[in-house]
Amino acid sequence: MAAATAELTRVVGGETVPNPGTYTLDKTHTVVAFVARHLMVTKIRGTFGEFEGTIIVAEDPTESSVQAIIRTDSVSTGEAQRDAHLRSGDFFEQDKYPTMTFSSTAVRPAGDGKWQVSGDLSIKDVTRPVVLDLEFNGATSDPWGGVRLGFSAATDIDRTEFGVTWNTALDGGGVVVGNRVRIEIEAEAVLAS
Repeated sequence: MAAATAELTRVVGGETVPNPGTYTLDKTHTVVAFVARHLMVTKIRGTFGEFEGTIIVAEDPTESSVQAIIRTDSVSTGEAQRDAHLRSGDFFEQDKYPTMTFSSTAVRPAGDGKWQVSGDLSIKDVTRPVVLDLEFNGATSDPWGGVRLGFSAATDIDRTEFGVTWNTALDGGGVVVGNRVRIEIEAEAVLAS
């Protein structure tokens, strides 16, 4: 019989949090996405299809941690020529830098089921601190006897600070690609057995 949802979470400091344990990202139910401006008039969305990640939920939630590795050659925007350009030396330079990484350094509550996860994001050969705004979406048991957690997370970065600087000026002003990139993650993680 499936465990009740209440048995999969606890309340710490007034916040509902997952039970302690090590959870791994379920790639088939997780989306790692980004949004960037194109030609200053629209937004282009893309995803990374190959990644792995581990979430360690500690007894004290503020001592929890997150580690993630994303393969840069798995970038997809739905347009093959643009994807090839993103993999090239103009952007991710995937032959030289096959992965991007995130390693958390601090977790703190932000109220109403929201958290801030500070960490080091490495793209190419540059590592910079970022803060993910995270929401815990709940825990559930699955039909196969596992325990699953849901999280939503997002942050904004300036891609040029990570050495991703290619651009072209437009005749009427502006540039082809905006510098600000929004990273959005919808994660489902499974308790390791």
